[in-house]
Amino acid sequence: MSDAAALPGQPRGAVLSGPATARTVNVLAPNPSAMTLDGTNTWIVAEPDSDLAVVIDPGPLDDVHLRAVIDTAERAGRRVALTLLTHGHPDHAEGAARFAELTRTKVRALDPELRLGDEGLGTGDVITTGGLEMYVVPTPGHTADSLSFHLPADQAVLTGDTILGRGTTLVAHPDGRLGDYLDSLRRLRSLTVDDGVHTVLPGHGPVLDDAQGAVEFYLAHRAHRLAQVETAVESGYRTSSEVVAHVYADVDRSLWPAAELSVRAQLDYLAEHGLI
Repeated sequence: MSDAAALPGQPRGAVLSGPATARTVNVLAPNPSAMTLDGTNTWIVAEPDSDLAVVIDPGPLDDVHLRAVIDTAERAGRRVALTLLTHGHPDHAEGAARFAELTRTKVRALDPELRLGDEGLGTGDVITTGGLEMYVVPTPGHTADSLSFHLPADQAVLTGDTILGRGTTLVAHPDGRLGDYLDSLRRLRSLTVDDGVHTVLPGHGPVLDDAQGAVEFYLAHRAHRLAQVETAVESGYRTSSEVVAHVYADVDRSLWPAAELSVRAQLDYLAEHGLI
């Protein structure tokens, strides 16, 4: 058994539905896979003394899960008053319209096509529902529309797929861009250094209790992979599929199609910076 304290970001262990911090509760969606890990973490966020709650990423279109989220909030004496999306991938957002119908809430997102209501989300926005103080942090890279949410009172950040509780994140070409992603990781690192963030509440996988360690691990991993891809190209591997077969030889072949998207993003980054 691995010592969680020795793993990147100090994961708490098993991914479970239930409280994570004073203001957050996870409801784990029943959609585990190689890409979604244990399933999607749907987060309920509320001030301890409030009867209103915000839900982040309702998850897949699964009525049992969506109703479980509502029931969890109601058992705590709260009504879901707002729905937010970290990004538009189906495992996070497919159930949003149905969830909004069940809760009679608006859906706020960066992408206008995902919104239900007039308000979107952007840099500088603050979520104040039920007395919350939660800041919108743009973190593009995994997707162009990726957002994180900074919850200062819990010294926590909800990262969607920008940082996972286990493994590393796919930067999916062409929507995902590596330069944007590296900037987003540096932005999150500044939250850990300058704003006291200690806890990562990810979209998949366990809660991380060492936010700065997690970000540093991600930055080091990206630098290592980028160097591997650059070396592969210099050695004559030209296409993304050739690079994947060389660089990701030790990775399960079922994940190679996803890895190829990431490699395309890395090749674009290297080309943009005149490195290949």
